[in-house]
Amino acid sequence: MQPRTPLALCVLLSQVFLLTSADDVECTPGFQQKLFHIHQPVEFIEDQSVLNLTFSDCKGNDKLRYEVSSPHFRVNSDGHLVALRNISAVGRTLFIHARTPHAEDMAELVIVGGKDIQSSLQDIFKFARTSPVPRQKRSIVVSPILIPENQRQPFPRDVGKVVDSDRPEGSKFRLTGKGVDQEPKGIFRINENTGSVSVTRTLDRETIATYQLFVETTDVSGKTLEGPVPLEVIVIDQNDNRPIFREGPYVGHVMEGSPTGTTVMRMTAFDADDPATDNALLRYNIRQQTPDKPSPNMFYIDPEKGDIVTVVSPALLDRETLENPKYELIIEAQDMAGLDVGLTGTATATIVIDDKNDHSPKFTRKEFQATVEEGVVGVIVNLTVEDKDDPTTGAWRAAYTIINGNPGQSFEIHTNPQTNEGMLSVVKPLDYEISAFHTLLIKVENEDPLVPDVSYGPSSTATVHITVLDVNEGPLFYPDPMMVTKWENISVGSVLLTVNATDPDSLQHQTIRYSVYKDPAGWLNINPINGTVDTTAVLDRESPFVHNSVYTALFLAIDSGNPPATGTGTLLITLEDVNDNAPFIYPTVAEVCDDAKNLSVVILGASDKDLHPNTDPFKFEIHKQTVPDKVWKISKINNTHALVSLLQNLNKANYNLPIMVTDSGKPPMTNVTDLRVQVCSCKNSKVDCNAAETLHLSLTSLLLLSLLSIVGL
Repeated sequence: MQPRTPLALCVLLSQVFLLTSADDVECTPGFQQKLFHIHQPVEFIEDQSVLNLTFSDCKGNDKLRYEVSSPHFRVNSDGHLVALRNISAVGRTLFIHARTPHAEDMAELVIVGGKDIQSSLQDIFKFARTSPVPRQKRSIVVSPILIPENQRQPFPRDVGKVVDSDRPEGSKFRLTGKGVDQEPKGIFRINENTGSVSVTRTLDRETIATYQLFVETTDVSGKTLEGPVPLEVIVIDQNDNRPIFREGPYVGHVMEGSPTGTTVMRMTAFDADDPATDNALLRYNIRQQTPDKPSPNMFYIDPEKGDIVTVVSPALLDRETLENPKYELIIEAQDMAGLDVGLTGTATATIVIDDKNDHSPKFTRKEFQATVEEGVVGVIVNLTVEDKDDPTTGAWRAAYTIINGNPGQSFEIHTNPQTNEGMLSVVKPLDYEISAFHTLLIKVENEDPLVPDVSYGPSSTATVHITVLDVNEGPLFYPDPMMVTKWENISVGSVLLTVNATDPDSLQHQTIRYSVYKDPAGWLNINPINGTVDTTAVLDRESPFVHNSVYTALFLAIDSGNPPATGTGTLLITLEDVNDNAPFIYPTVAEVCDDAKNLSVVILGASDKDLHPNTDPFKFEIHKQTVPDKVWKISKINNTHALVSLLQNLNKANYNLPIMVTDSGKPPMTNVTDLRVQVCSCKNSKVDCNAAETLHLSLTSLLLLSLLSIVGL
C-alpha cells in the first residue's frame, strides 16, 4: 500500500465561518461575517439600523428567520439589525440566530463599553471567536458546534460539515462519543462520505449542556487514518424554565415597633436555565399584600437579593392596633432581569408581627372579696387582669405574688394557664376562733420583662378581703394517738386510761360524749360522760387481733352542736407477755426399721406462742415408758431440739411414746404429747409397715426435716 498523501481537513460549522480555498467548497452556508464590534452609543434609536448582516444557506434562503437574544431588537428581512424602541443599555453582547430549512448559524455583536447585563457566548462556551482557524496539513481542525435547545421538526437536520479536499478514495468519516455510540445513543451522526454532521432530535440544555464527540477518518477496512479529534457540541440555552421557589413554606417574623428598613426574611427562587444568561437572571417584586391595612405597602422586597424589609414607621407596626398581626405576601420572581418577556413564578410569604411586652397587666378591680369556711382548703376566689399583649407569649402570661397579709403561709396563688386569672387558694385550714378576717395585698407581673419605657403601675396591685365563716368543728383527742401498756390477762373490768377530747369551738360551750368506734376483739368499754376506758374481756397478746404485741382501738368524741360534730381518737395498747401458753413438739409421728443399725428415731423440735423469756430453752423428757425394759432415750441437741433414739431394736409394731416438754417461764408450763413411732420391716430396700397403720413420712424424711429446722434456728 502506497503512503497516504497529506490530508487537509477542517470542519465547517454552521455557526463558525472558516476561510477555505475555492477548491474546498464553492458556497459555505452561514453568516459571511460572524463577529461584529460597535461602540456603545448614548442611545439605540428605534428603527435605526445598527448593522447589516449577510446570511446564505446556499439554496436561496427560503423561509429565512432571525432570532435576537435581546427582546429590544429584531432583524428585518433585508438583514438590518434595528432597535424596537429607544434604549440606552442592552448589555455587552448580542447574539443573532439565523435559520432556514437547510442551514442555520449564529453571529455575535460585541458592544464596546456596554454594561455587563449578560455574559457573552465566549465566556459561556470558553472558546475564542476570532479570525478563522489556519489550516494545517495532515491535521483535523474543529471548532465547537452551537445548537439551540428545543428545536422543532424536521429531524435530522445538518448542524455542521467536515470537508477534506485531499481525502483518499474510499476513506470515510467516523463520529464517536456520548450522544453517538455511547448513551444517550443516536443523537448525532455523520455522513461517512460527505462529512455532514446532523442532530436527530430536540436537545434539552437542562438535561445535557455539552456533548464531547470525536471525529476521525478511516480507510475501507475501518483502520483510523487520522484523529480522533475532539468535537464539542454546545447546547444554547433558551428561556424555557420558570423560576420556582423550592424552600417553602416561607415564614418570617418581625418585632412590633421595629424601625423602618428592618430585614424580615429572604426569598430565593431557582431557575433551571443557564445562570450565565438573562434566562436565569431573576428579579423579585411583591404582587399582593393581605391584609392591606394600615398601609397597602407595609413591606418592600429587594428586586435582586429577595430581601423583604419593612417600609412603614414603627408606629404602624403596633401589634395591638393591627386587625391581624399576620400578613401574607404574594412574591413573584421573573427571569430575563424582570423584562415583560420573562417567565414568572410565585410563592406566598407569611410575615408575623411578633409581640413585645409593651403593656403591663392590670387588675380589673382594686379590691376583691372572698368567703371561706374554717377548716376548708382550696380555691376561694379568681382574680382577673387585663393585658393587651399576645396571649400566646410570656408578655401576656401573668405571675401573681402575695406581698402582704400571709405570715402563716396559709394562702397561695397560681395562674390559670387558660384564662390568665390568679387562683387564690387556702392551703392551710383557717381557724375562725383565731381570726375571722384576713386581708392580702397581691401584685401581678408578666413572665417576660417589660420594655424599658413601660413600668408596672398602681393597677398592677389589688387587695383581697377574706371572711372566715364559723363551722361546728369536731372535738379533738389529745394526745392522738393515745398509748398505754398493760399485762395481758389482766382481770375483766380493769381501767386502762381516761381519754381527753376538747371542742375547738371554744365560743359555743358545747358538751362532749364518748363512744367506742372500732374494737376488733370486743375487749373494751368507754364511759360516755368522763371517757374512762376499761376491759370487758381478758386481753390476750397471742390473739390474731394483736399485731407486734399492740392492740388498736378507735373512739369517738361527739359534741352537742346542731348538727353534732364528731372527732376520732386512736388508742394503742401494748400488751406485755405472760407465760400462759405451754410449749408443743413437732413432729408427732416417726418410723424406724426393725433391724436398723442406726437406732436414731427422730429429732424433735419445740415451739411456744409466748415471748422470751417464757419460751426456750426447752426441757425434753420421756414422761413414762410402757416397755418393761427401758429401750427409749431422749437427748438434748440445743435449746429447742432433742433426739429420740432406741437402745435396742424392737419388733415390728406401733408404739406411743409420751414426750414431756417444759418452757423457761416463771412459773414454767409443761405439755405432754404422744410421739407415735412405727417399727417397720425393711427388706431389700423395701419398707413394710403393714402390721401397723400406714405412715406418710419415712424416718429418713423426718430426720431430714428435723435437721433442717435445727439449722434454721
